[in-house]
Amino acid sequence: DELRYDLVVGDAEVTPSYDPHCENGDVTDGCEPVAVISAEKLRDYTEGPAETAAIANVLKNDDRTGQFVIAQEAWDCIWEELIVNGKGLKTVYDRPGFNEDDYNFSEEMLSEMVTELDRLIDKYGGSEWSGKATANRVVELLVEHRALIQVELNEVVSGVRKLRDNDFLGAKERQRRKELKAEENERNGVVDAVPEQKDHSGFFQAMERVLEKMRRGKLRQQSEKNVATESI
Repeated sequence: DELRYDLVVGDAEVTPSYDPHCENGDVTDGCEPVAVISAEKLRDYTEGPAETAAIANVLKNDDRTGQFVIAQEAWDCIWEELIVNGKGLKTVYDRPGFNEDDYNFSEEMLSEMVTELDRLIDKYGGSEWSGKATANRVVELLVEHRALIQVELNEVVSGVRKLRDNDFLGAKERQRRKELKAEENERNGVVDAVPEQKDHSGFFQAMERVLEKMRRGKLRQQSEKNVATESI
C-alpha cells in the first residue's frame, strides 16, 4: 500500500517540456539520438552480439571516440564475457531469486501500456519520421514490446495469469479486491481494521519543486550569459 500508484506517481497532468540542455544548445550535436539500442536484445543470447556491434559502430564512427574502440574481432568476446559469463557490473538480473515472471500487472495497467504504445507507434511510424533510421528502430522495438504486453493482457483477462495482492495493481483492481474482501468479511462477521496509509506525495512534490527551481536557475544563467555575450 505504501507504493500505491496514486500516492507515489499520482494522476496529475504533466506539462511536456524539453531538457534545458537541449533548449539551450548545451549538447554539441543536438539532442537527436544517433542510434537506438535495446537493452533486452543486448542481453539476448541470439541477438546480443549484433546489438553490441551497433553500439561499437556508433562509437567507432565518431571522431571523438573512434580511436579508443577496440578491434572488431574482440567485440563478440567482450559481449560473451559480460553477458554470458556475467563478469560485468552487477545488475538487477544478478539479484538472488530474481525472476521477472514473478511480477504481474492488472488489466487496467496493461491496457494503459498498450494505449501508450499505440500512441508512440502511430507517432513515430508516421510520414514525418519514416525517413529516420532511429525512428524506424523505435517503432520496430515498440511493436515487439506491444505484442508481449498484449499476450500478458490476454492472459490476465482470461484468468490464465492469476493476480496476487502484491502484484502491480491499478486503482480499479485494488478497489474491486477491497470490495470483495469487505463482502467476505461481512459474511463471516469479521471486522477488518483499516490500516493507516502513508502518503508519499509530499516528497515527490517537493522534489518536483526543487527540480523546477534548478531548471529555472539554469535558464536564467543561460539568459544572463547570452546578454553578457551580446554586450561584448
